[in-house]
Amino acid sequence: MVDAVPVLTIDGPSGTGKGTIAARLANVFGWHILDSGAFYRAFGFLANRRGISPENDHALRAMGSTALIEFHKIGDEVRIFVEGIDVSETVRGEEGGKVASVYAAIPAVRSLLLERQRAVRRPPGLIADGRDMGTVVFPDAFLKIFLQASPKVRAQRRYKQLKEKGFDVNLSRLEKEIAERDHKDTHRAVSPLAPAEDAVTIDTSNQSREEVVAAVIALARSRLE
Repeated sequence: MVDAVPVLTIDGPSGTGKGTIAARLANVFGWHILDSGAFYRAFGFLANRRGISPENDHALRAMGSTALIEFHKIGDEVRIFVEGIDVSETVRGEEGGKVASVYAAIPAVRSLLLERQRAVRRPPGLIADGRDMGTVVFPDAFLKIFLQASPKVRAQRRYKQLKEKGFDVNLSRLEKEIAERDHKDTHRAVSPLAPAEDAVTIDTSNQSREEVVAAVIALARSRLE
C-alpha cells in the first residue's frame, strides 16, 4: 500500500537549506526525494515558454496533464528537466523563484500538481521538501520538520550560492525579495507557508547543515524504531 510508505517532510521558507538537507537525508536512508519547489519552478518555466497566462485556468490544466517534468538526484543536488532539457540553472535563479511564486498561488495549479507530488511516494520511503508538504501534501508523514532562519542569514546564503553559479546579484535587494516572498507565501489563500501542528521546528541560522542533518536523522531513526 502506498499509504504505508514512510514519508519525512521538510518545510520552510527559501534559504533555510531544505534542498541540500533533503538530498543528504535521501542518500542516508536510500529513499526517493521530492523537491516540490522545483515542480512549481519547472511548471512556471514551461507555462512562460508556451505563453500561457496565469489567468488561463483551462490552458494551465491542459498543459499540466501533458507536461514532461522530471527530476534526477545527483549527489546532494536535484537536477530539473523539462521536456528532456536540463533547466536547473535557469529555474533556480531568482527570476525562476518569482515565476514559481505566481503560479503556486493559483488554486488550479496547486490542485493539479498535488496529484503529481503524491505520486512520487513509493517504497522504500520518501523525503519531501517544500512549503506545504507536512500540512497539505503528506499530512500523515511520520516526521515533519519545519526549518527557519532569519531573512538576513538566508539572503547571505542565497547570495553566496548564486554568486558561485555566476549570477549577478545584489545582497540588499536579495534580502528584500526574500522578505517579500515570505509575506506572499505566508499570506496566500491556498496552502500558506506554516508549520504543521505536529512539526518539529529547527532554526538553522546558527547551525551547519551537517548539524541539522544529524539532528533530523536521530529524530527519524527514533520514530522508525
